[in-house]
Amino acid sequence: MTMQAIRYRAYGPPEVVELHEVPIPVPGEGEVLVRVRAAAVNPGDWHFMRGSPYAFRAVAGLTRPKAPELGNDFAGEVEAVGKGAGGFQPGDRVYGCRRGAFAEYVTVASDGPLTAMPGGLGYEEAAAIPTSGLTALQALRDKGGVREGRRVLVNGASGGIGTFAVRLAKAYGAEVTGVCGTRNVELVRSLGADHVIDYTRQDFTASGRRYDLVLDNVGNHALRALRRVLAPGGTLIPNSGDGGRWFGPIGRMIAGHLTSRFAGHRFATFLTSENAADLATLRELAESGALTPVIDRTYPLREAAAAIAHLEGRHARGKVVLLV
Repeated sequence: MTMQAIRYRAYGPPEVVELHEVPIPVPGEGEVLVRVRAAAVNPGDWHFMRGSPYAFRAVAGLTRPKAPELGNDFAGEVEAVGKGAGGFQPGDRVYGCRRGAFAEYVTVASDGPLTAMPGGLGYEEAAAIPTSGLTALQALRDKGGVREGRRVLVNGASGGIGTFAVRLAKAYGAEVTGVCGTRNVELVRSLGADHVIDYTRQDFTASGRRYDLVLDNVGNHALRALRRVLAPGGTLIPNSGDGGRWFGPIGRMIAGHLTSRFAGHRFATFLTSENAADLATLRELAESGALTPVIDRTYPLREAAAAIAHLEGRHARGKVVLLV
């Protein structure tokens, strides 16, 4: 038995991404088989596709990809349950994370990043949540200590992570400023931002305002400029930045850590943890109405290359989702 799945055999532009017929995976011990109904596109997908920055290839494969699968976020139904896999039944509507999500089926460890879908959401909305939602949640809650009364600025507030960050910061009681382009001002305001800055008209680093937490999803300002907007003891969390073809944002992160020792603020970096507990937290926030995914476009699975290209252009409003 076979399924349709997206594969890439070489690094390069979206043209390297192709639709293939491959065997349907069989759930092993402790695994469940999920019939994927929707899968979200993330920046990691085009980084894998391009093999960029080059330092990334030390893990992904020096000259060609070690693993040909793409995709990480999915929503669907449990199709089958392997031996010893507890907590799930065939027919359960679930969402979570698994490399290779751009496919009709994936296997996932039952004790891995997999949990029940938020009630009231469709598959495409649920699939939009995992990576971006987890990143925003862990950045704000765990690294930024967001809480009531904190002043939070989200640079890149209309993107995949930014839209979640604005809603989450408001859910935790923060005063939120969102930075975005002209066409997205009303979108960011509709997410609950207390203040919206149009970066084409105003440079937030020169405004004189100070923030307890800055989540930078763009990386379009020098670190010294970002330090100017931090209140004493404030925290800067970089989530992007161009450090060249070799190291990408890694050099920027190292520089930030070194300078933060002498600048009276925190420079916090982290790797997103994919886990069921935080997926459950996001589910509860979605069911309460505090978290609403913003979907820019949807594409059929066979047009995954076009979906990745659209996201790589860095103009998506919210999330890009594949319908499987």
